Amino acid sequence: MTSRPPFIQQWQEAAERNNSALCVGLDPEPSRFPAPWTNDSLRLFDFCAAIVDATADLVCAYKPQIAYFAALGAEGQLERLIAHIRKAAPGVPIILDAKRGDIGATAQQYAREAFERFDADALTVSPYMGFDSVEPYLHYPERGLFVLCRTSNPGGADLQTLAIATASAKPSAHLGDELLFERVARLAAFDWNRHGQNGLVAGATNPADIERIRAVAPEAPLLIPGIGAQGGDLAATVRAARGNFLINASRSVLYASGNGRDFADAARREARRLRDAINHEAHAASTARSKP
Repeated sequence: MTSRPPFIQQWQEAAERNNSALCVGLDPEPSRFPAPWTNDSLRLFDFCAAIVDATADLVCAYKPQIAYFAALGAEGQLERLIAHIRKAAPGVPIILDAKRGDIGATAQQYAREAFERFDADALTVSPYMGFDSVEPYLHYPERGLFVLCRTSNPGGADLQTLAIATASAKPSAHLGDELLFERVARLAAFDWNRHGQNGLVAGATNPADIERIRAVAPEAPLLIPGIGAQGGDLAATVRAARGNFLINASRSVLYASGNGRDFADAARREARRLRDAINHEAHAASTARSKP
């Protein structure tokens, strides 16, 4: 396990250096690779490394999704990719997207996998087994945790928006009853945040719920998926998030060319467009908030 600055510091420095709040997700699908790599599972590293090389100065983080590698028995390619990111984009942190949610000794092994085997700077985790599902990762205080809070998928509302009717609930004064995702935000940002390493996953498809999260956890870093292929509203998302966020884009960047051989150049153009659009909306939101 390599010694590096804490995740939060790396992310903030990369964001300032590259003038970027864009996180690029690395979700390689061989069926979408350009010829002659199409359907070649041995080319996951080559494809993703080319994306990294093309976008290294435009992002504040990379987020490889472990399932795309593990399903093909390609964990070795993931390890190579992480090593490549360290060289090609020094100082840009790596968020391993695994959404781990187990407890006890099993969670300890998942923590070792993420932070020792893959040497990731941060990890996505599920809170739905309570503090026990988060605590083992806190033994790596310099690594970041992004706790699933209000996700971008339609089915997230099945549980995440349920109202909590208990004596301990603390509803927001102007927003009504406390919802389950608000309780998650409160716990992750305060009670469980023993080393200041915790952030929240909040989908761009639900900007009104991001506002509710901000009412509960105004300073928590937000990892925001859902822009691009999932159709999230960028302007509304940036207004709701109010800074301290990473906006993730995966498919819209990786496959910006369709399956053309210019995929890396197309990815760079799309990453630059998204970075600049995020910055434009952030400036507009900041200006609007500063007006009397």
